[in-house]
Amino acid sequence: MPEQEPNKRSTLDRFLSGLSEYIFQSKLGIADVQLIEYVSGLMIRFTRVDAIQRVRRDDGLPATEVFQMLCEAERRIGTARREVHRHIGDVTLFWSGMFPESVRGNAPGSPDQLLDYFHHGKRSYKIASTIQAEADRPPCDLLDRLSDQFELCAYGLREIRREWEESDPSDHLLIT
Repeated sequence: MPEQEPNKRSTLDRFLSGLSEYIFQSKLGIADVQLIEYVSGLMIRFTRVDAIQRVRRDDGLPATEVFQMLCEAERRIGTARREVHRHIGDVTLFWSGMFPESVRGNAPGSPDQLLDYFHHGKRSYKIASTIQAEADRPPCDLLDRLSDQFELCAYGLREIRREWEESDPSDHLLIT
């Protein structure tokens, strides 16, 4: 997500950024600004379903399950492979952090029911961190840190959700 000027950022963006900074810095003791901004940006990006479903299969349909995304990643090379692995890391981090009750696939018989989201998220970020991209965005070292700190970032996302759910509902009027 391109960085916006502070006064041009949406209210939701500012709210989630502030909440992310509060949780990660104050409650978890993480002062990695780049990591916090990435996690905050991830939440903003994934408010749009098309961002979650951006990886496409051969038939043009979105790869909606992590298993399908893993298959697509294996078929790709170079920057395209990096982007699919990064996306797998993002999806698994988002779901295991924000909605851990939903990480085992939606449909009965879903191959995702057999996957360990933490393992595949960490692994995918690690693979993405080893593939250089032209613009190198996000930087390889950030993807490596996301892999190394995957569980902590997922916990941070759960804390963000908890903080949001426990806050005064009138505070949410600012972001509707």
